[in-house]
Amino acid sequence: MSDVPTSWYNVLPDLGFELPPDLPSPRADTTGLKLQIPPTLLRQELDRRRLLPVPPEVLQRYRQWRPTPLRRALAFEHALGTNCRLYYKYEGGNLSGSHKLNTAIAQAFYYQRVGATCLTVGTGAGQWGTAVAAACAMFGMRCRVYMVRSSYEAKPGRRTLMQALGASVIPSPSQRTEVGRLALRESPQTGGSLSIALAEALADTGEPGVHFCTGSGETYSLLHQTVAGLEAQEQMAALADPPDVVVGSLGGGSNFGGLALPFLGTMLRGGREVRCVSVEPSACPKLTRGRYAYDFTDASGLTPLQKMYTLGHTFSPPAMHAGGLRYHATAKLISALYHHKLIEAAAYPQRAVFASGLSFARCEGIVPAPESAHAVHGAAVEALAADRRNQRRSILIGVSGHGMFDMAAYQSYLDTTMTDATLSEQDIARSLARLPEQPATRSLDSAPSR
Repeated sequence: MSDVPTSWYNVLPDLGFELPPDLPSPRADTTGLKLQIPPTLLRQELDRRRLLPVPPEVLQRYRQWRPTPLRRALAFEHALGTNCRLYYKYEGGNLSGSHKLNTAIAQAFYYQRVGATCLTVGTGAGQWGTAVAAACAMFGMRCRVYMVRSSYEAKPGRRTLMQALGASVIPSPSQRTEVGRLALRESPQTGGSLSIALAEALADTGEPGVHFCTGSGETYSLLHQTVAGLEAQEQMAALADPPDVVVGSLGGGSNFGGLALPFLGTMLRGGREVRCVSVEPSACPKLTRGRYAYDFTDASGLTPLQKMYTLGHTFSPPAMHAGGLRYHATAKLISALYHHKLIEAAAYPQRAVFASGLSFARCEGIVPAPESAHAVHGAAVEALAADRRNQRRSILIGVSGHGMFDMAAYQSYLDTTMTDATLSEQDIARSLARLPEQPATRSLDSAPSR
């Protein structure tokens, strides 16, 4: 493949159903939040065109590292002893080290056009914060990053890179915002959560020109990520081996959605059948154990309510090392696809995931981020299951980023001190019980049986 897709793929025209509308928060006037988001991004949420053109300024930046490689994992196949063919799309070869830069550049471009001079963000593992810091540097803007405290302490390299790019990095929860101060009063030793970090970033927008932006859950973010899936479609078509299964890790949904949506859209238009499997940690199992309900996207209760699979906006996962998958909910688009049984979901514990991640590293020469290791493990499970059925499947894996800033997590695994983060039914029940009350005219759907 010689060039980058010049359009993003919009799945909305191919769905055959409408996404549930956002609802205003009963706790606050959200007009100010909506005004922060550039109108172009809001229009992308509703656009009915199948292909939306990538602005030339964004395309120019994409070409610094795109198209990204698609490789066959021959050594990993041999290690597994599988007859399936495993391919991986590698998104870690850019300044941020992950797929997040695809939407960070697009968002920074649109925010600058409406007069933004500084972007505030919340980040879990640090990929989103790094990507926005890089994009802000490209477009001459300032950046403030609220980084989940446990990741801030475990990943000094991420913090240093963001600071080197000109960003201010604040461990969350912090004393800078009321949301952070409240979280610290309730739990002084907390490691934080992505929900709280997002709430702090949203609260820190009082100065003129300062805007909040988010990286995974919004439909426009998934749209921007489809450059990866569109490239993969063309690359696998050139190999005459289109995938039977697409596997991606699931946090907010942008990595999985960006890779899977173009393949899913082709199937919805009458093309080749494909199974799209999202893989989440058993410590934060939104799709596999959450509830399809209206909930806030952060801990503040000030954001509009979105219908999505959620564990409750107050949910804080037990100790786990895949910081980018700690988000309490899943994007409303991915949630709707799961509710309509167009995609699948699986959840796995940390030990099995890290074992697969290190096996992949030894075989393929790339240390996957802990988030990406979930997809690697999920693909291995798919391959071995297909072998038992005497089926030779083509399986595409989304390796969303590298794990070179995640050595503390891998060291913990190697030292055998890592425990499988587990949840009790009481943990989930308590969190779900805090979901906001809904308007009387709207009922909550239960999750489809699986």
